Amino acid sequence: MISLSSLATAVAPVTQFFSAAKDSLTQATQASDMTWPQTIVLSVVQGLTEFLPVSSSGHLRIISDLLFGEDAGASFTAVIQLGTEAAVLVYFASDIWRIIKGWVRGLTNKAARGLDYRMGWMVIAGTIPVGVLGYLGKDLIRENLRNMWITAAVLIGFSLVFIAAERYGNKRRTMDTLTMKDALVMGFAQCLALIPGVSRSGGTISAGLLLGLEREAAARFSFLLAIPAVLASGLFSLPDAFNPEAGQAASASQLAVGTLIAFAVGYASIAWLLKFVAHHSFAWFAAYRIPVGVVVMGLLAAGVLHPM
Repeated sequence: MISLSSLATAVAPVTQFFSAAKDSLTQATQASDMTWPQTIVLSVVQGLTEFLPVSSSGHLRIISDLLFGEDAGASFTAVIQLGTEAAVLVYFASDIWRIIKGWVRGLTNKAARGLDYRMGWMVIAGTIPVGVLGYLGKDLIRENLRNMWITAAVLIGFSLVFIAAERYGNKRRTMDTLTMKDALVMGFAQCLALIPGVSRSGGTISAGLLLGLEREAAARFSFLLAIPAVLASGLFSLPDAFNPEAGQAASASQLAVGTLIAFAVGYASIAWLLKFVAHHSFAWFAAYRIPVGVVVMGLLAAGVLHPM
């Protein structure tokens, strides 16, 4: 068994590097304000990790402390997520428009109630669990659950779910076989993303695989399911991002630029992930998450990172 003291010793060579980087990036600014280097770096991280099953909130939490010495906060994260969600809207624009039209037609015409009509209701139903829990637990999410020890432990522990999903899911079902039960199961799995380290796409795609969906089908519905929740979260958090109760404050220009960066990088990430999961095991992401979680624990034990 690897002890925390041995982890701290193992990462000792990198502690001075990160400490020096942190000092140089934060020395010219006040602790309560976002800086432009911080805005750019975190927006790129958001775009890269939002759709990959590695936890964007966990990575933003880690990078914020590692390089800038302070947690940017859940509100800033929620707002720049609007950029990555805009990438989903653009990438899946034809699918979204088709579903909306099918849903609207089906409301008044029973003969038109096909897959798109059902898909509309499935997205709505699957969004309810995370909407309710996200609203009721907003204070817990913004503060207590952002403990770095929790993030590191979840990065490691939830990776086992990825491996199990790949092993036990038969991956034979396509998008046209989705049911309301599937939507609700994946909707409840999306709630796990409220914990930094789980990953929204990781939770929902894993649930989809365990339900027998193909990797690409699980990923596509995961992205569609996230749209209402992330848009609502970002808009709800917008006022708090300027004057947060926890975390740092960002200016309107920083939020705007961060959102644009997240959009551009996020769009590329979607295209890459859909191609990757079509031909590769989802468990490959566990091979990344587990070492990252172990290193974070070592940095915590060494005092380079701070739990809160």
